[in-house]
Amino acid sequence: CSNYNSVEVRRGCRSKAQGRAIFANNNVPHARGLVFFWPWTAHAFAKEHGFPLVIKPNVSGYSRGSYFPINDFKSLYKAIFWAKVWWPTTVVEQFLQGSNYRVLTTNHGLISVIRRYSPFVTGNGKDSISKLIDDENIVRQEMKLHPTIYPLAKSDQVISHLKKQSLSLQSVPADGEFIELFHRVALAPGGVVEIIEQSTIPTENKALFQNVVTMFGANVLGIDVIFEKGIETDYREQKCIFIEV
Repeated sequence: CSNYNSVEVRRGCRSKAQGRAIFANNNVPHARGLVFFWPWTAHAFAKEHGFPLVIKPNVSGYSRGSYFPINDFKSLYKAIFWAKVWWPTTVVEQFLQGSNYRVLTTNHGLISVIRRYSPFVTGNGKDSISKLIDDENIVRQEMKLHPTIYPLAKSDQVISHLKKQSLSLQSVPADGEFIELFHRVALAPGGVVEIIEQSTIPTENKALFQNVVTMFGANVLGIDVIFEKGIETDYREQKCIFIEV
């Protein structure tokens, strides 16, 4: 993959601040944010723009060191501390609740589009969350999905995330109820992906993705973007934010 883009392009893609600057200069919808070193800079940003927010290292990948949604100052300072374990300079950004996508595209056309889901189980009205996790892991094992799709965990992080929803591993969700086990939309904690049929994506969205590749001077990019209504709706008719490339 290193042959597809120049060293300069690859270096620029690593920095969230550089990416956001290019989005801003080209009127690409993106989250307001800034790079900071001292925590009180993020505190001032939160006071001005409000919650929810995202905290993440300025240089990172695979959602490592990213924390969202952050809804209060206590969580903000805790997230800042852990994000700085990954990188000394940190990013604070506005958060948008919506569908999360990874778009792989060249300036000539799309290659693939996937929607990314955080780890979850769906209730059936009779089994506990712990049992639902076990059943899902059996399916993943039988389908031999690992290491592409990882097993769901019952870690302290999962227990803590459930507690925030007034749930535990012993809770029994209603039939069809969606239960999020962790906030990160990544494969490592057990997240999954859905392939999006390109014919369902409006021409306006496709053109914007291709233009982003040109803006960065690249040949091919993976673009992370969140759509409030979904990628099947024209980006001009909804809120959307381009996160990074």
